[in-house]
Amino acid sequence: MKEEVATQTVSNTKTIVSQIAQPIQSGNFGEWMKQLWNTHGDSFIYLGKILLLVLLTVLLAWIFTRIVKRIITNTSAKVNTIDDSVSHIVFVFVRGIIWLLALLIILDLFGVNTASILTVLGTVGLAIALAMKDSMSNIAAGLMLMILRPYKTGDFVQCGAITGTIKVIGVFCTEVMTFEGVYVSVPNSVIFGTPVTNYSRNETRRAVLSVGVSYSDDIEKGVDVIKQMLQEHELVLKDPAYEVYVDTLADSSVNLTIRFWAKTETYWDAYWQVKAAVKPTLENAGLNIPFPQRVVTIVNKAE
Repeated sequence: MKEEVATQTVSNTKTIVSQIAQPIQSGNFGEWMKQLWNTHGDSFIYLGKILLLVLLTVLLAWIFTRIVKRIITNTSAKVNTIDDSVSHIVFVFVRGIIWLLALLIILDLFGVNTASILTVLGTVGLAIALAMKDSMSNIAAGLMLMILRPYKTGDFVQCGAITGTIKVIGVFCTEVMTFEGVYVSVPNSVIFGTPVTNYSRNETRRAVLSVGVSYSDDIEKGVDVIKQMLQEHELVLKDPAYEVYVDTLADSSVNLTIRFWAKTETYWDAYWQVKAAVKPTLENAGLNIPFPQRVVTIVNKAE
């Protein structure tokens, strides 16, 4: 039925075009308009209805697109655990479906067999999906990373052998900048299947240092002067409390372990400053940081 309507529409169009050419050459437009309306009035009415339905379909598709965009935007604003990129990707996907349906409806109004088009699109889509299964896995992993949000742009992370700052979270891959300024593009499927250590996720981090004190020195004094230094340092947090304790009785020294907390954004400043201050603090208190030493006993067999 649809094929007959399409054939009839094409035939009518050819007839109208041929009839237009005759009055243009003779100049009798008034008579031509009456004859054209008497002959093809029903076709004009039918075509007008189709054009009206086409405009209505386009208008409804545009309205539905705006409504969907507003719903997705409001939902994304309320759910803080979902990355903004996810809402954009979902909107683009839904918008494509809406306009595809609108196009199919318009083609159906003109008598085109949409069933065959859907069959072809389904076959082509399946072939593309099979050929791009690795890329599709990256897309799926990218969406899951954006939803679960183990990291965000600007976080310092470690994923397997890669350590650096997240620059871009894409659908196919994640871009990382290492300490050396090297650009690394990591497929999302690799990241999704590997444990991710996010050093920027929490507001505070704990630092651990170790220093050796001579066996001949007062260990309690060493613990006290280091605690005093930590208490006076502005980047060291007082809550949670810092700790200094004897960790190991090593071969050449008594090793003290220093643990303290700092804000994540100032962690490395606190770490390096405290590490640099440990040596002069102990030396000013009269304590020594010994070199590795070994006692050698020589046995005289002649005696």
